Amino acid sequence: MIYELYYWPSIPGRGEFVRLALEEAGAPYLDVARRSGKGSGIPAMVRVLSGRAATPPFAPPFLKAGRLLIGQTANILQFLGPRHGLVPTSEAGRLWTHQLQLTIADFVVEIHDTHHPISGTLYYGDQKTEARRRASAFLKDRLPKYLGYFEGVLGQYPARRFLLGSRLTYADLSMFQVMAGLRFAFPVAMHSAARHFPRLSSLQAEIVGRPRIAAYLKSSRRIGFNNEGIFRHYPELDAARRSGRSVSKPT
Repeated sequence: MIYELYYWPSIPGRGEFVRLALEEAGAPYLDVARRSGKGSGIPAMVRVLSGRAATPPFAPPFLKAGRLLIGQTANILQFLGPRHGLVPTSEAGRLWTHQLQLTIADFVVEIHDTHHPISGTLYYGDQKTEARRRASAFLKDRLPKYLGYFEGVLGQYPARRFLLGSRLTYADLSMFQVMAGLRFAFPVAMHSAARHFPRLSSLQAEIVGRPRIAAYLKSSRRIGFNNEGIFRHYPELDAARRSGRSVSKPT
């Protein structure tokens, strides 16, 4: 099966969580909106969104797998996981992986809202004052709370390499993307926070070193972080950390 992934062609966004899973699995896929020609590009994605599918997606990303049309990042990963060895075979293991992915999804929403706290339909410049307040509160309270949670999951057992132990799952790949995105968006804050979250830093390095992921990161298929997606770097939102305050130690 050749999967068809539909997502915006110029930003990593939520589609990147799906790409990472497909790349790690070595699964063939078409990144439809990034392709040219008949049946490709953004018009192809719009046609699906405006069509009469039995299970219409609300928004990208969505995945075509044969006759299935699957929306929502966590739902797509829940589908791909057991088919490509990216989740345990036990029901408890699958549910735990999905739970971690849903928590990551919550985290991603809060990260996005640091630069668009009022509305995604407004420009950043229209809500810059509110964004500074939101980002400051996020870096002080929410960032350490989320990272502290995942650091704790990794620290449950001394030899733990991944969130579920010795076995990589799609949640690890997603956590890698979150860490990489945070380092892009908040380099000052993340430099300060690094000492509190050594296991997450090790996980990020572990994922980078995986052969298929390493090859993908060097390829043209990987879309770099930019100020159009979820993770955006606005120095003024990171500037509060320059005042001598540091990210709070997780409780």
